[in-house]
Amino acid sequence: MHGLFDDFISLFYPKICHACGNSLYRNEEVICTFCRYHLPKTNFHLDQDNMLAKVFWGRVRLENTIAMYFFTKAGKVQHLLHQLKYKNKPEIGVFLGTLYGLYLKKHEPITSINMVIPVPLHPKKQRKRGYNQSEQFAIGLAQTMNIPVESRLLIRTHASETQTRKSRFSRWQNVSEIFAVTNPSAISGKHILLVDDVITTGATIEACAAKLYETENVKVSAASIGCTHN
Repeated sequence: MHGLFDDFISLFYPKICHACGNSLYRNEEVICTFCRYHLPKTNFHLDQDNMLAKVFWGRVRLENTIAMYFFTKAGKVQHLLHQLKYKNKPEIGVFLGTLYGLYLKKHEPITSINMVIPVPLHPKKQRKRGYNQSEQFAIGLAQTMNIPVESRLLIRTHASETQTRKSRFSRWQNVSEIFAVTNPSAISGKHILLVDDVITTGATIEACAAKLYETENVKVSAASIGCTHN
C-alpha cells in the first residue's frame, strides 16, 4: 500500500533526477541510475599524481587531491552543483558524499584520514542560504568513511567577493587571509580531508590548507564534488 501511495503522489509531484531532469524510478533517489554510472568520474583517488594534484604542486602540500567528477560548462555536473548550491537541495551533497565515500574508504592512504573539514562559508552567507553546500558533501563522506565532520575548527572571518571571472592570482588574493583555525590543538597530529564543492584554480583550497598547516604536525588532503579540466 505504501508503494501504491508513493506512485499516486508521484503523479502530481514527480521525483526527478537532479542531474538530467528525468523522472526517478521507485528505487532511485537524487540522481537516476543512468547518471550515477555515466557522469564523468575522475578516478583521481587511484592516482596520487593526477592532473588536479598537479595544480597544487609548488603552491601547497597536499597528501591526496581528488574530485568525484569532471565539471564542464552547461554539463550535468554543473547542473547538479547549481541545484545543490542555489536551489535548496542539500540532500544532493549528502548523497554524493555518501556515494564517493564508498570508493575512498577502500584506498590507502586515504583511509588514514582522521576528520573531514568543509571549506567554510561566511556566517552571513550561510544564514541566507540555510546551509553550507561543502558541509553537506562532507557529512556524506564522513558517514561512509566512519570519521567525524568538524565544521567549527576552520572558519571564514571575512566575506569574500565572488570568485567568478577572477584570474587565478586574483582568486588567491581574494581568499588568502580570510580563514582562521579556532582550536589548533584539535587538529594537531591529524590527517584532515579538506572538502569543497568544486575546485577550479585551487585558490580557496590553497588558502585553507595554508592556514591549517600553521598548526604543527598536520597533514591535509583535499576533495571536491567537481573539478575543471586544466
